[in-house]
Amino acid sequence: MATASDSTTSAIVTILGAGAWGTALAGLAQARGHQVRLWSRRGELSLEAALDKTDLVLSAISMKGVPETIERLQSLSFPTSAILVSATKGLDPATRWTPAQIWQAAFPDHSVVVLSGPNLSDEIRRGLPAATVAASHQLAAAQRVQTIFSSDRFRVYTNTDPLGTELGGTLKNVIAIAAGVCDGLQLGTNARSALITRALAELIRIGTHLGGNPETFFGLSGLGDLLATCTSALSRNYQVGYALAQGQPLSQILQKLQGTAEGVNTTNVLIDLASREAIPVPVSHQVYLLLNGKITAQQAVEALMERDLKPENKE
Repeated sequence: MATASDSTTSAIVTILGAGAWGTALAGLAQARGHQVRLWSRRGELSLEAALDKTDLVLSAISMKGVPETIERLQSLSFPTSAILVSATKGLDPATRWTPAQIWQAAFPDHSVVVLSGPNLSDEIRRGLPAATVAASHQLAAAQRVQTIFSSDRFRVYTNTDPLGTELGGTLKNVIAIAAGVCDGLQLGTNARSALITRALAELIRIGTHLGGNPETFFGLSGLGDLLATCTSALSRNYQVGYALAQGQPLSQILQKLQGTAEGVNTTNVLIDLASREAIPVPVSHQVYLLLNGKITAQQAVEALMERDLKPENKE
């Protein structure tokens, strides 16, 4: 595995994906004095040039584009010392893997770091304060990422639970759709608070079953990210739920959306995974039914409210 280089040195940082998130991260690295190469499929910079002598490759592309991009990188040459950073939140439909799991399988000799937290890209681009988590089994690599992106307005913490960190950021997108529905139906603060709290329990149940550490889900990449995306209209997944509650067709919502709402694909993959693993996911299941046109937003709420009575600490 690669080791982190001296944290005081400038780095060549390659960002894959020139969307809102990739651009925001590029700005953070540039502000720290690092040389940043921002690559996109439609840009003028070739992938070969973007990877030349790079110290860090950060993927901020959509889940859909991850396998294709990895395949392209496998045919190219770039330093094995380069740290790979996944800033994508999603699940692969073919393998049901997280993005970092796919990156690690494709590049076993590289250190892979997950970057995830309550990070609405619009606020970061505006210079508003935020915090995130760099997680890796190779702590030195996580610390190198921490140094590259940290500033007085963007605080980066580290941990050694990349799977839990990644699952927290991925699964909360499903819940953000539900929160958008809640607000779209004008159900009030009480209802949204109850939804987020019960959804956190569901997120922890799924994440720990799949191998994440329980405490990770109470941190920035779990509860922190859940709160950010479930309470802000800047969240694309929240926007999807809100529009669904207004009766708009999903296809029309996605067509108008500025960027990708990863929660839509994640929901479908999650329900397949939960069914195979026998994991109870009542909130996510209602989101799945709603996204696939099997129920209305109001029926989803009624189904959750009419579930059997039980102690709070039981599913």
